[in-house]
Amino acid sequence: MQTLSKTPTNTNTAGPKGLPLGSSFLTMSTLLRMEGLVYLCGGALAYFQFGGGWLVFAIFFLAPDVSLAGYLLNARIAAIVYNVAHSTLGPLVLALAAYTVGWHAGGLAAAIWFAHIGFDRVLGYGLKHFSGFADTHLGRIGKA
Repeated sequence: MQTLSKTPTNTNTAGPKGLPLGSSFLTMSTLLRMEGLVYLCGGALAYFQFGGGWLVFAIFFLAPDVSLAGYLLNARIAAIVYNVAHSTLGPLVLALAAYTVGWHAGGLAAAIWFAHIGFDRVLGYGLKHFSGFADTHLGRIGKA
């Protein structure tokens, strides 16, 4: 009789030096944080390549965090609002729309938005579960 392990093991998927992707070298959270760093750098680079200024970037960089106000109502509404504001779908759709109609400011806004999402992911602030702010798709925030 076989027993089922709670931890999936896949020896066919190896990272550097033959370590499995689930090893302490490259955890899912680490991989998603590295992806966030690419979002942050890519968004900032795109913003400045298209002629955006530092002051505007600094002013609007934290704008998506206004969505945290949803926590004044309840965790479920807050999670929905926060996740809409922090999903990469939003800035990608905005960038595509801005490109399609030639809206330069929309493209700059999308780049700032994308950079913000990357910054949050690097810090471990992932998309929220309904159970509360600390429960994210990147794991629990703070002390256990």
